[in-house]
Amino acid sequence: MPSSVRTSIDEDAPTRPIRARARAPGPRRLAIAPILALLLLVNLATGSLFQLPLNRLVEQVLCREYYGTHDPSVDPSKGINEELCKVDEVQKGLAWIVGMMETGWILGDFIMTIPLGFLAEKYGRKVILWLNIAPRIFMLSWTIIVGCSGLSPKVLIIGPILSVFGGDCVFNSMTYYLASSLTDDYVLRATYFSWMSSVSYVVSFCGPALAGFLMTVKLLLPFWLGVFLLLLAVPIVSILPNLASPTTLNEDDDEQRQPLVSSPTLKARNSSASLMTPIVERIRVLISTVRSRNLVFLLGSFFLTSLASSDTKLLAQYISKRYHWTFASSGYLLSAKAVVNFILLTVIVPGVVTSRRSADHLQSRALSDRANIRYARICLVISVLGALAIALAATIPFLVGSLMLYALGSALPVFTLGLLKSPSVSPRDGDEPEGDSEMHVFSIVMMVKTLGSLVGAPLMAALWVRGIQTSTLGVPYFVSAALYSATIGVFQGISLG
Repeated sequence: MPSSVRTSIDEDAPTRPIRARARAPGPRRLAIAPILALLLLVNLATGSLFQLPLNRLVEQVLCREYYGTHDPSVDPSKGINEELCKVDEVQKGLAWIVGMMETGWILGDFIMTIPLGFLAEKYGRKVILWLNIAPRIFMLSWTIIVGCSGLSPKVLIIGPILSVFGGDCVFNSMTYYLASSLTDDYVLRATYFSWMSSVSYVVSFCGPALAGFLMTVKLLLPFWLGVFLLLLAVPIVSILPNLASPTTLNEDDDEQRQPLVSSPTLKARNSSASLMTPIVERIRVLISTVRSRNLVFLLGSFFLTSLASSDTKLLAQYISKRYHWTFASSGYLLSAKAVVNFILLTVIVPGVVTSRRSADHLQSRALSDRANIRYARICLVISVLGALAIALAATIPFLVGSLMLYALGSALPVFTLGLLKSPSVSPRDGDEPEGDSEMHVFSIVMMVKTLGSLVGAPLMAALWVRGIQTSTLGVPYFVSAALYSATIGVFQGISLG
C-alpha cells in the first residue's frame, strides 16, 4: 500500500525544474503535520477501530446461527453470553469470513496499484487519495447495513469490493513518498518514518481500547465513528504538501521551468493513448528499477516480514479464543501492547538516530547504512523471540510479557525503509531524475509488502483454523517466527561493500 523535493512549481503543473532543489527546513518540518493527521484519521477509521467490532459482529451472528441449529435450549432472542461463542465451529467460521474480507481488500488494492499510480501522475496524487477514501466509507457503511438488517455475515465479503479504487498499498506508497520528499537528510527522514510508524501505533493503542469501550455501549457505534473520521479526512487531503514549492524558486528563473522530456508525469498528462499502454510501460520501468542484488534481497525481506506480520490480524481472535476473553477485554490488552510500540517509535528510535549523528556529524553514508542493517537484524531477532513467546504463552501474564517483547521488534520498517536511498541498494540511472527513481523504488516496495500481506491473510487464516482443529492454537505464531528467521538469512545476502 514513498525521494527528494522538487521546487519551482506545483506538482499538478505540467513542467518541472531542471536545476538543484532548494530546501526550507522549517516549513518542511511543519509539512509533515497534515500527512500525520491523514494517517491518523484513515488508519483509525479502518484499522483497529474497525477490526475489533467486526470480529465481534461476525461472531455474534454466527453464534446465533450455531445455537439455533445445535442447541435449541439457548434462546438467541434473549442474547447469548460471549463466552459461549468460543466454540470451535463459530471460531472457524469467524476466521474464514474475516480472512476472506482481508484478502479481498488486499487483492483489489494490489491489482490496481500500477493503474492508479499512472492516474495519480496524470490527475494528481490528491485526486487518488480522495478516491482512496471512498471504498473505506463503503466498507464501513456496508458493515452497518449488514449489522442492522440481520443478513448473513457471509455477505460482508462484498464490503471490500471497492478496494479497486485503492487500498492500503496505494495509500501508503503515496503518503510515504510525500514524507520522503520533504528532506534529503537521512536522519530527518528516518525521524519522519518513525513518526509515521508511531501514528500507526497511536491508532493501535487508542483504537482497540476505544473500540472496546464503544462496543459495550453499542456494537455498531465504532463503525459510525469510522465513517465520521473518514469524512474529516477529505479536507485534510487538500492541505497536503505539494512535491514542489513555488515560494522556493525565484520568479525570474523562467529558464528553470522547462519540461523534462523523460518525465513520466508529463507523459501521463499528455498521453492520449489507451490506458494499457502506459501501464505496461510503467511495469517495465518498475522492473528495470531493480538493478542491484542488494535491492533484490531487501525486497525479499519486505515480502517475508509482511507475510510474517500478518499474524497481528489474528491477535484479537487468538486472545479471545485461547484465554476465553471477550473481544472488548482483548482490545484493552492490545492497547497496552501498542503503548510499547508508541514509546519505541516516538522516543527511543528517534533518539538513537539523532545521537548517532551527534556522535559523528560527518558520518559517511556507508556507516549509516551499516547501522541500519545492524538495527534491523536486532529487530528481527526480537520478533522471532516475541512470536515464539506468544505461541507458547500458556497464561495471561506470560502472554502480556510476550506481547511486550514482540512489540519491541516494531521498529524494523524504520531501518529497512532507511536503506532504500542507499547507493548500494538503489543505484540511480544517470539519465533518470533522482525523484523518479526513488518514487519507483518506493512503489515497488509497497507492492511487495502488499503481496506479502495478500499471501499472509489467507495463510494465517488457514493456519488459525488448522490450529483450532488440532488444539494447537499457536501455529500461526510458530510460522511467523520461522518467517522472521528466514528474513535474518536474507539480510545476510546484503553487502554494502
